[in-house]
Amino acid sequence: MFLYPKSRKRPAHFGPFPLESLPRDPSIVALESKRTPRASERRTSRNDLLTVAVDRYSDVYSQFVNGDVAAQIAPLPDDLDRRSIDAKGICYFMDASQVGICRMPQNAWLDRATTEDHGHAIVILVEHGRVPETGNLAHPWVAPAVEATSDMRAAEIAALAAGHIRQMGFSARIHFAGHETVDRDMLAVLAGLAIRDGDDIINPYLNDRFSLAVVTTEYELAVDEPLSRKAANVPSLRYWWGHNGAPSGRERNRRAKRRSDLGPYAMETVRRVDRPTTLIIDDEVPRVPKRAAFFERALHGDLGDKAKGARTRFSFKHPVSWSQLGVIRTMVPFQNGDTAENVDQSAYDDPAANSRALKSLSYFLGADMAGICEIPDYAWYSHTENGEEIIPYHKYAVVMLIDQGFDTMEGGSGDDWISGAQSMRAYLRGAEIAGVMAEVLRGEGYSSCSQTNAKSDVLHIPLAMWAGLAELSRIGELTLNPFIGPRLKTVVMTTNMPLEIDKPIDFGLQYFCNNCLKCARECPCDAIPWGDKVVFNGYEMWKPDVERCARYRLTNSKGSACGRCMKTCPLNKVVDADGPILTRIASWCGINAMWLKPVLVPLGVWLDDVLQNGKRNPLKKWWFDHEIIDGITVEPKAGTNQRDIDPKRKLDPSKQKMAYYHADMMPAPDAPSAVPVNRKEALAAKTKLETPDQARSRIAKGGPKPDHYTPTPPVGDGEGNKEAATSPYFTK
Repeated sequence: MFLYPKSRKRPAHFGPFPLESLPRDPSIVALESKRTPRASERRTSRNDLLTVAVDRYSDVYSQFVNGDVAAQIAPLPDDLDRRSIDAKGICYFMDASQVGICRMPQNAWLDRATTEDHGHAIVILVEHGRVPETGNLAHPWVAPAVEATSDMRAAEIAALAAGHIRQMGFSARIHFAGHETVDRDMLAVLAGLAIRDGDDIINPYLNDRFSLAVVTTEYELAVDEPLSRKAANVPSLRYWWGHNGAPSGRERNRRAKRRSDLGPYAMETVRRVDRPTTLIIDDEVPRVPKRAAFFERALHGDLGDKAKGARTRFSFKHPVSWSQLGVIRTMVPFQNGDTAENVDQSAYDDPAANSRALKSLSYFLGADMAGICEIPDYAWYSHTENGEEIIPYHKYAVVMLIDQGFDTMEGGSGDDWISGAQSMRAYLRGAEIAGVMAEVLRGEGYSSCSQTNAKSDVLHIPLAMWAGLAELSRIGELTLNPFIGPRLKTVVMTTNMPLEIDKPIDFGLQYFCNNCLKCARECPCDAIPWGDKVVFNGYEMWKPDVERCARYRLTNSKGSACGRCMKTCPLNKVVDADGPILTRIASWCGINAMWLKPVLVPLGVWLDDVLQNGKRNPLKKWWFDHEIIDGITVEPKAGTNQRDIDPKRKLDPSKQKMAYYHADMMPAPDAPSAVPVNRKEALAAKTKLETPDQARSRIAKGGPKPDHYTPTPPVGDGEGNKEAATSPYFTK
């Protein structure tokens, strides 16, 4: 508890509630088998703004009620317990509150429903969210939509679990509110998640504040026993202190007492400053085309045929991430839409109140942190993937951080078969949150659009800094937050609703990263700089070798993508009431006593290695190491990365060769064909770099903007790249 989180010895598939400690009663199976099959029920029509928005997304997930099954069964263990660990693991990975598995009795099918030859059911329980305080403008949005929102989340998780199972070669069907052919209440009782209370069911920890979804399947799994009626009285002192390493009732209570717009983490305690802690030369930063991003360049063939082929599968070549991709695709068409006209907006005259409401709504929907900023011109891409010019169309950005999942990250190497799914998890959740929020605001008459990894007109990194959520780190083109470190992805909602903006933060990260090289030391392709910061395209940063990074992530043959830098960063921690005391003390000092950093940073970095943080924790590994090849799930041909940390590795900045692709080396935004990278030229471009001090001196003397900050202009023929592969987010 002092050095390590209590959850360290808790298997990931146990979930956030100590269900394993509850008394069980197998005789309840016989009682439930005598119940009369229930009749089908229709979903009640609901017309408030938020409910309409979440119901629309629930209907998106209804596309996954059934689906194609892979032509071949994946290599799987005969051990049914191990299979259940995987099945529960994906649900908890996607933030299910509780999961149970049972056999599928015949009377659990609804009366007159079409039955399936499915012998097992995975039951997914999602806790109802917290309603914002009365007086908060989000209250009337949220209050009537609590159940509908949890129904949506349960449907999302069920869709992913079913897709995962189908890709392993077994049929599966999902059942959720308005789209079920099974008695979800009965199955929750049989799976050990609920107890009968007259005509209703209750959960020992949540009473009736939950929603259910079910996956029925032919996939054979180990099952849970029903709860004993005695379990109704279980919440106790042990639960309050975090029984068996589960999140404590104490931590849940702390979060519940915080104002709803503040979220779960004490970001209000972090020092605020007028500008980001790294230099941004506002009038020199070039607007860049999406065509210049290296994953986009790979898609267009700029990195060669191998990288081009890998771009269509690199993050999606595991059954979990493949299932996530399918769900993300369905949300893209809903990122923007028509704005309601002739709406009374008198309730939204106060920008500060509007900002509080949007933050409260984002937390209710599942964001981990939220901040707001005005969008600087350079944070808009100049052109779309196809070379069409982007004209800035919104004033404000609501920026949200989505945690990639500490437990799963602890179980992996950072570049093994689950690493791509960790990114996709956050991207999917972010797309759902921002998409729903944008729909609500459009219903209130404000033009709004969600900006996601699948389709975004804005660059997220500068917005995360301006919105006061993170500082730029040694990892380079990645920001760090004081409470979850680098373990995050961002999603943005842009809007013209009048908002109060947040200020950037300073928690001393520049000093920390300047004196810590762990991410660079552990990078499997040496893409993170070992030396000092430079000024690149108007930004002060530790500039990574993005070509080298992109190639490794794309062509990683022993895993899916890569997140080693996030996995091994000393700030990749859980900072809450359940976190280790040492971490909480260090976090408080890092935020509130920055004058101690010269002493604490070297000590903390050394201690992080001594404690072997960044190593894999086998108790957290719930997934199977699988690879999808030609639509079939197989054992990985090249094996699996088994990396741990290497504290003895020494770095010499003078020996590191880094490539720099300045704005003048970018492809034209509408380049009609592949534009091969010129790495030799990019290595030589190092001579064009300024140090931050040199840039400041030049600006003070009135010196001109460097020529290499000017992007390659459009070709202008309107053709675009006709030969480029289509983004996997837009194909089916």
